Amino acid sequence: MDSIWLSTVGSRAGFVALLFILFSCSTFTSTEAYDPLDPNGNITLKWDIISWTADGYVAVVTMYNFQQYRHIQEPGWTLGWTWAKKEVIWNMMGSQTTEQGDCSKFKAGIPHCCKKDPTVVDLLPGTPYNQQIANCCKGGVLNSWAQDPGNAVSSFQVSVGSAGTTNKTVKLPRNFTLRAPGPGYTCGPAKIVKPTQFITSDKRRVTQALMTWNVTCTYSQFLAQKTPTCCVSLSSFYNDTIVDCPTCTCGCQNKTQPDSCVNRNSPHLSSVVSSSGKPLNTPLVQCTSHMCPIRVHWHVKLNYKEYWRIKITITNFNYRMNYSQWNLVVQHPNFDNLTQLFSFKYKSLNPYEGLNDTGMLWGVKFYNDFLSSAGSLGNVQSEILFRKDKSTFTFDKGWAFPRRIYFNGDNCVMPPPDAYPWSPNASSTLVFSLLTTLIATLASLLILSSLS
Repeated sequence: MDSIWLSTVGSRAGFVALLFILFSCSTFTSTEAYDPLDPNGNITLKWDIISWTADGYVAVVTMYNFQQYRHIQEPGWTLGWTWAKKEVIWNMMGSQTTEQGDCSKFKAGIPHCCKKDPTVVDLLPGTPYNQQIANCCKGGVLNSWAQDPGNAVSSFQVSVGSAGTTNKTVKLPRNFTLRAPGPGYTCGPAKIVKPTQFITSDKRRVTQALMTWNVTCTYSQFLAQKTPTCCVSLSSFYNDTIVDCPTCTCGCQNKTQPDSCVNRNSPHLSSVVSSSGKPLNTPLVQCTSHMCPIRVHWHVKLNYKEYWRIKITITNFNYRMNYSQWNLVVQHPNFDNLTQLFSFKYKSLNPYEGLNDTGMLWGVKFYNDFLSSAGSLGNVQSEILFRKDKSTFTFDKGWAFPRRIYFNGDNCVMPPPDAYPWSPNASSTLVFSLLTTLIATLASLLILSSLS
């Protein structure tokens, strides 16, 4: 790819055209739930029946976040489905339904939920132990697989009544939905799979579920929000130009609706933020030209003989949201020669064999893993030192800038390629070429005038 990047473009115009094509491909968001940097990422629900009851069964439902870098933050996940028959939920541990529904036909014991389409949420931390099971009660927060696999699992137990009591009479629920906390996930149908096996605590005996089915849910940024949520700005030591995020990347300031954003110099800033009346997951952003909640700035800082250094700054312009356990995914060909990382954690992502150009970055626990809301503390930053590969390294033609950046799993909008800071060599070459053309033209005119 990089040989094409450097060798097939013979002119500035041709290079800009090629970059525009690449830029268009990298920022286009499809309705299909496919992520080229995490092609196998999904959330899998495993429904294990562990015992039969007089009128149904007891099951443990486990949610696995197999996405490398996309996590679920507060206020957490919400899971829903539709029963195939007239099932009810007698009891739950580790979670609860948001509504009980109409249980008036039951005289003795009243079920936990009688709705045809229950909605389930996780219990909060601090729940009494007699209402907990393993991997429950995290407030719906589910970390990503690469960043924190130990907390990428969530479970709850459900006792189902008015259901089948054998493998042949149980009917699988339908129409699964997952909100995290908003839209974006699409769940497929439940599929019966090989029963899950469990190893006892002494590791001397293996038991298995009586019946198991899986549901796979995949994410689409297009379904999650109508506009982007982050953008990228660029700068370098070899050029005074600071390339800001494109204007109106995430929306434009609405002059007819003054509350569409908040001016950072507003004398009543705190009162405006607290009385905005917007839902928690609705951004209330600082007034900027790009109007994005998150901006990632990539600065090419220093050039050494065998190394080069960049600085990354993540700024939060959202007054209504803090980002805990944030992460950044960066694609750049020099990640195969990363030498040192300062104050961020790093993991190499290799979605395709033989290609090591993608890295995942996140904060150090209790130091900078928490990105505060907009304000003086609403930013985190770090520097990365790369070792040069003499066969590919160059500051020409935008090579030093990232190919794409994700924040918390969402693709950030890059500036247009023709706006990238150009190296002095590239500029001087262009000026020299233009000057040569001008001199040749003037010489031709002088020769023609002398002949006449």
